[in-house]
Amino acid sequence: MIELQDIYKSFGENDVLKGITTEFLPGKTNLIIGKSGSGKTVCIKCSIGLFEVNKGAVIYDGRNFTIMSKSEKKSVRKEIGMLFQGNALFDSMTVEENVRFPLDMFSKKTKAEKNARVDEVLERVELEEAHKKYPSEISGGMQKRVGIARAIVLQPRYLFCDEPNSGLDPQTALVIDELIKEITIEQNITTVINTHDMNSVMGIGDNILFIHEGHKHWQGSSEEILTSRNQELEDFIFASEFLKKLKNQQI
Repeated sequence: MIELQDIYKSFGENDVLKGITTEFLPGKTNLIIGKSGSGKTVCIKCSIGLFEVNKGAVIYDGRNFTIMSKSEKKSVRKEIGMLFQGNALFDSMTVEENVRFPLDMFSKKTKAEKNARVDEVLERVELEEAHKKYPSEISGGMQKRVGIARAIVLQPRYLFCDEPNSGLDPQTALVIDELIKEITIEQNITTVINTHDMNSVMGIGDNILFIHEGHKHWQGSSEEILTSRNQELEDFIFASEFLKKLKNQQI
């Protein structure tokens, strides 16, 4: 579990996060949603230590990440997997080399053990035949699955996903959502997803944090969204006519 306790973050005179307190639960897909500029990306970057908070604490399973030394933070970061919005694959490396990269950097496994682990995660994301291909030779959806394989290759306890469906067609996005959800449950990972995709919210939103103008305005499940009476959340979620009709059917 990851806990954010009264998190504040400012850049100069711009107050971005204003007292965020929440929990991200293990074995669940924890989504952060909100309008552009609401603070959701800053929330993730504060959670993983890319930004230092001005006030508050980030707790990883009882460990106060905020006050740790550099070496202690490095140890926790080894337990974190990251799926980047743009995949961040190395163009000059094959699929298997991209996936093996974290193992080469952070593990003491033998070459045979590394290769076996790469085979295992590529099979899990259904890319058994893509080992020797380069990112430019595979589709955007396949690149995203390579990113997922690389993010989980070190068997992380925590997984952060930044807009995982960005640039994908709706059908491929659903596949990626389900894959992330399945891996989260199988490995009991605390998964945190920053998204603006309402299909993701309604499809895999176990625990959803809605940030509005830097404040935590609402938290709950995808089912609870449909009966929410939070006006800012309603304005954000039910902007489309389809979702308005869906909400009306639930009342």
